[in-house]
Amino acid sequence: MTDRFPVILTSLLGLIAVWWAAAVATADPSVLPTPAEVASIFWEEASQGPMLEHIAATMMRVAAAFTLAMGIGVVLGYALGRMPKLDLWLGPWVAVFLNIPALVVIVLCYLWIGLNEVAAITAVAVNKTAMVAVTVREGVQALDKRLRDMGQVFGLSPMARMYHVTLPQLWPYLASSMRNGLAIIWKIVLVVEFLGRSNGVGFQIHLYFQLFETGYVLAYALAFVALMLMLEYALLAPWERRATAWRRLAT
Repeated sequence: MTDRFPVILTSLLGLIAVWWAAAVATADPSVLPTPAEVASIFWEEASQGPMLEHIAATMMRVAAAFTLAMGIGVVLGYALGRMPKLDLWLGPWVAVFLNIPALVVIVLCYLWIGLNEVAAITAVAVNKTAMVAVTVREGVQALDKRLRDMGQVFGLSPMARMYHVTLPQLWPYLASSMRNGLAIIWKIVLVVEFLGRSNGVGFQIHLYFQLFETGYVLAYALAFVALMLMLEYALLAPWERRATAWRRLAT
């Protein structure tokens, strides 16, 4: 990570420079404020305003939906990958849920369950579970049967084969599901909050959208983007490199 940090930092600074140039060219803070103006709004909202409370509410929903989607999706995907007959019957169901628009699921959950936390988290989890299941199913179907046979020859127990043979091969697929899941889930959570919650980053964006406050919309959006980038580069990326280190050693 340390050798990549200068490149990542330079890339982000370049993006900020492009944003600043566009803001100067627009010359209208109500349309596109400069990064300095957005940073000032962010500091005010974080130090004196309710930003941290709303970020915490959004993070709670992201964590709950992410846990549900990953838990159900991994179990379902593994079962579909190991049992072709089950995949034959349930595969079309997964395809249907994979292609239902997130907005439709959100609206239906609010109509059926009500404007509450259960509906919000359920809507987000349902939208992501099918994607996790498909990714894990592909990983299970791509498992090297020779390695499985080798584990049996050496007399490994089912749990040992799962830990030493199956999981190392599935880590790239699990890591991909986690990374994509986190990126997609928090965006869907914002839509859920935009449509039917009384707190959270999405609720605040909805509020300032109605007030035509572009700077506040950008401040709240970028605050959460920054938090997700921290999770990506501080937790997910290092974990994925450690989990797949055996592949690099093998080559």
